[in-house]
Amino acid sequence: MASHQFFATDIHQESLTSTHGWLELNDDLEAFALSLAEEDTAGIRWCEKNGYDGYTSYSSLDDLTRRASCFEELHQLLQPRIVRIALLHQWELRSSKIVLDNMWVNVLEPGGAHTGHVHPHCILSGTYYVSTPPDCSAIRFEDPRLQMMMAAPALRQDCDPERRRFVSFEPAAGDLLVWESWLRHEVPTNRARDVRISISFNFRLD
Repeated sequence: MASHQFFATDIHQESLTSTHGWLELNDDLEAFALSLAEEDTAGIRWCEKNGYDGYTSYSSLDDLTRRASCFEELHQLLQPRIVRIALLHQWELRSSKIVLDNMWVNVLEPGGAHTGHVHPHCILSGTYYVSTPPDCSAIRFEDPRLQMMMAAPALRQDCDPERRRFVSFEPAAGDLLVWESWLRHEVPTNRARDVRISISFNFRLD
């Protein structure tokens, strides 16, 4: 009997540590992220109001690439990779351009987590990992068909990776992950003794 696999869900992973000047860029991103976590009063208030254990600039700052050159440098590293990913997805983009929609800092405290969510109104989303102390949170992706599996049997623990209902990545500093923005994901509890720092982003069609 022939078997066919369809409805691909892609998660793209790359380490940027071999990129020229990576260490200096990463150090700059870490320093700026930590300074924002101390100085961005609007972001701090939002995190306190919404129970975010740590700091995120998601709801307070929309100008990181203009605020510090390290974020624009990261953007310049991301842009060609995002274009290549779009080509791999075989999208018919016609005359549309893929542009950065927003970029934000995440500083997750020990014990903090980020519940399941998607990124609406964009086509590709992702995260660049700046600091990942031992035992820090992975990122977990959910099978997008899960809500339709009313009577599906449980899977064996040794099932093939592509058949799992949830897939986790344990990133290292310098890792880049990119996925389609509709793919639901979450960050489980940070069990490290130090903060986990990352830069997230969305790209859209223009």
